[in-house]
Amino acid sequence: MKLHFEPDLDYQMQAIEAVCDLFRGQEICRTEFTVTVKAPAADAPAGQQMTLGVAESDLGVGNHLALSDEALFKNLNSVQLRNGLPPSPSLASGDFTVEMETGTGKTYVYLRTIFELNKRYGFTKFVIVVPSVAIKEGVYKTLQITEAHFKDLYGGEPFDYFLYDSGKPGPVRSFATSPTIQIMVATVGAINKKDVNNLYKESEKTGGEKPIDLIKATRPILIVDEPQSVDGGLEGRGKEALDAMNPLCTLRYSATHVDKHHMVFRLDAVDAYERKLVKQIEVASATVEDAHNKPFVRLVRVENKRGRISARIELDKQTSKGVQRDEVTVCDGDDLQQSAEGRPIYAGFRVGEINTAKGEAFMELRYPGGEVFLQPGQTHGDVDALAVQREMIRRTIKEHLDKETRLQPMGIKVLSLFFIDSVDKYRRYDADGRPTQGVYARLFEEEYRRAARMPAYRGLFAGIDPETAAADAHNGYFSIDKKGGWTDTAENNAGNRENAERAYNLIMKEKEKLLSFSTPLKFIFSHSALKEGWDNPNVFQICTLRDIQTERERRQTIGRGLRLCVNQDGERVRGFETNTLTVVATENYEQFADQLQKEIERDTGIRFGIVEQHQFAAIAVTGPDGQMAPLGLAQSKALWEHLKAAGYIDAQGKVQDALKAALEHGTLALPAGLEAQKGPITEILRKLSGRLDIKNADARAQIPLRKDPHGKALYLSDGFKALWDRIKHRTAYRVQFDNARLIAECTAVLQQAPPIAKARLQWRKAGIAIGKAGVAATEKTGAATVTLDETDIALPDLLTDLQDRTQLTRRTLASILTGSGRLNDFRRNPQQFIELAAETINRCKRLALVDGIRYQKIGDDQFYALELFEPLTGYLKHMLPDTRKSIYEHVVYDSAVERDFADALEKNEAVKLYVKLPGWFKVPTPLGSYNPDWAVLVEEDGAQRLHLVVETKSSLFTDDLRDTEAARIQCGKAHFNALAQGDNPARYLVARSVEDLWVERDKASS
Repeated sequence: MKLHFEPDLDYQMQAIEAVCDLFRGQEICRTEFTVTVKAPAADAPAGQQMTLGVAESDLGVGNHLALSDEALFKNLNSVQLRNGLPPSPSLASGDFTVEMETGTGKTYVYLRTIFELNKRYGFTKFVIVVPSVAIKEGVYKTLQITEAHFKDLYGGEPFDYFLYDSGKPGPVRSFATSPTIQIMVATVGAINKKDVNNLYKESEKTGGEKPIDLIKATRPILIVDEPQSVDGGLEGRGKEALDAMNPLCTLRYSATHVDKHHMVFRLDAVDAYERKLVKQIEVASATVEDAHNKPFVRLVRVENKRGRISARIELDKQTSKGVQRDEVTVCDGDDLQQSAEGRPIYAGFRVGEINTAKGEAFMELRYPGGEVFLQPGQTHGDVDALAVQREMIRRTIKEHLDKETRLQPMGIKVLSLFFIDSVDKYRRYDADGRPTQGVYARLFEEEYRRAARMPAYRGLFAGIDPETAAADAHNGYFSIDKKGGWTDTAENNAGNRENAERAYNLIMKEKEKLLSFSTPLKFIFSHSALKEGWDNPNVFQICTLRDIQTERERRQTIGRGLRLCVNQDGERVRGFETNTLTVVATENYEQFADQLQKEIERDTGIRFGIVEQHQFAAIAVTGPDGQMAPLGLAQSKALWEHLKAAGYIDAQGKVQDALKAALEHGTLALPAGLEAQKGPITEILRKLSGRLDIKNADARAQIPLRKDPHGKALYLSDGFKALWDRIKHRTAYRVQFDNARLIAECTAVLQQAPPIAKARLQWRKAGIAIGKAGVAATEKTGAATVTLDETDIALPDLLTDLQDRTQLTRRTLASILTGSGRLNDFRRNPQQFIELAAETINRCKRLALVDGIRYQKIGDDQFYALELFEPLTGYLKHMLPDTRKSIYEHVVYDSAVERDFADALEKNEAVKLYVKLPGWFKVPTPLGSYNPDWAVLVEEDGAQRLHLVVETKSSLFTDDLRDTEAARIQCGKAHFNALAQGDNPARYLVARSVEDLWVERDKASS
């Protein structure tokens, strides 16, 4: 297969133009110098051989910049405004930044920029500096496969390229003396150590010169790939090594810059996603549920803040809503049972030593009978990790085969990546050095053979032996030691860099081969060899069998699969309908989206939902001379100030709901002189604002108290006062119940309670949308549940735990549990059974209390005063407007039943006035406070009055109501009965409609 490169992609050309236009006005010129071989002086120290001189010898050719700093600065600001970037206040250095999202062709852009700079200005010397062997090999591979492409584009312009090898510095002399385009590719590790690096030593292979002196004389244009990993900071060794080359300028390319020197072009994650230049992302999240039967502890991180050493851990806390996993901060000696709100399962668990040393961070966890040292991300007391990882491998294979079924007919080869925590889990070596399968390889082949037998994938395996296919479908890419064995990847010394280079050579040489149907390899396992520098366009699944939550690496991980896919002809295939990257991770999708947004904000400086002052500077306007020109920074700032004054943004530029509403309804007000630019301004603001969260129907409105024709509040009328005096008093209750009856009811209800589930792995799938307003996750089809077997659970003390939760005696609890016949469920999932039994017993206990409840008025001075009535607010969509009989001008309802009831009250002539009782009007009950629905005054023939407190329900049958609802209604009835004193007391009733009020009237008159 031969990959095709598209020469006219607009965003790539814009990035190239941004750099080339920096030098507008520069003439084609070059500098020449001599590279000579001089005999050492007679008194020179032994060993000195050759120096840079001016005698006759080879002619050196270098870059030359004739442009003044003023002209360069003017060009810089012009480029920045054209590309919608804030203009730099001064020309602080010769560094210029290009930001391009992973997967959008960054390497192609800077390589083509080399040829454009040569064509326009005659520059010939270029040094590409990269942070790792992986990226070095990737750049070299790209140079190889684009060589013919660039020669076609640039009329066969000759060029040479080579990988700098400190052991073979000879090509540096050719780099200095050749008049054609010269490209040197080097890792920062090969140039940044002056005391040991051959770059800074004289060498016969360079004619006696120091290679660094030859490079300096050429004044190369430096191209730094991933500068945040090269520099070592603004004053780091990497930056020193770059400056030592005496560059004409430095061009810095990355998706995640730390130091943004003179930004000239930006294609960030949001732009790339919105323009569909990369794959869309979805996450298949695997979360473990109902697995709280072990003392789970996960070390998140350790901290040393002003000498206070602590650890942030995750554990399973007891809450009012049951056991929930939560993060807490702990210090040396802390009791984890207290941290978990008293859960007995953590008895004896304490925090020991906490070490915050870089690279050696750990927390000692002490427990009865032992101790364990946890590193960040590691857990103790979790479910079987291999059981979860098997399910993740199974899900990845399913996602892969689903896509293969759909994309194979289109000529698209599907690849999947597994990132693992250590090589030996994929491949081991026996005592004789022979390779054997690690646990991941074994699990993969078992699951792949299982999938091959499924009817849905039968067409993919026609005529293929599943046994052979399973072995051929996967392989690992890891560092290779000198004996040929695999090892964990690290590039912290020369030996490890050599190991890595052997692996990367293999990977890069097979880049196109992997895309061909003729290669059976489809699933790639890697430790960190593929972390950066290796991108294959046809990666459609990425599964992280290591903990992605502990590493700030979501963008780095998904970056390996963002490129748009290619078919068997090497042609790019576009569109989200084809290009979807599925990330399989043990993290719920909301967390994934939230953390991804934070990483994008941290890595790129994007401020989601923020309008910047320079945001509109590049908008085209027609000048007085009729020519088009950018709006400019001054007018952009003026427009920003207008938006702030109008309340569309706050002082920090954060988008307000007023702007969202104005965009939604087309009512955006702009300064008079900018009406012609309303279209592009609105488009920029719409992207930054996102969707309007609060729709018209959800708008809140003030609800004033109604007044009569004389201006008096209706709630102060004699009629309402008479009603209120009958219902306003507070009461207290006393209870008594039958213990034998309680045991019988608890036993019966526990028998009928829902079944107890084992711990399970819950799969959910969500699409991830990246926009200027933020990262959003939307759940889609693909949910599934998998049961996990936990065979090593230590059973807690059931009776003691339930005794603490219910305050019943052990004897009573034992009677209930044995009578229910459900103790096997306790062994199945202890924590879930305890929570179910406790809730069931407490519920029965509350209902038993209600059966024997008695209310008594507290006193004449304990009541709800009329002065508590005040204007309300409510949502328009839950409001009956413009009522005539309510003491409020509108009625807020909670259900269709309440809406219809209020409407009927309005239409019935016998109803004189009513109120939807406010939330502060409460009746105390053993099940919590109860708020009745209505107070109604009925009057007939101008004399007979009926004072009613009404609870509206869709059914009058107790069996149709929830137990707690029925119990609260029973309490309400007892409360108002206690207040039924004197003539014509208030009556309490449950009603479906207004007609039920007349039934109560008839009772009262009979």
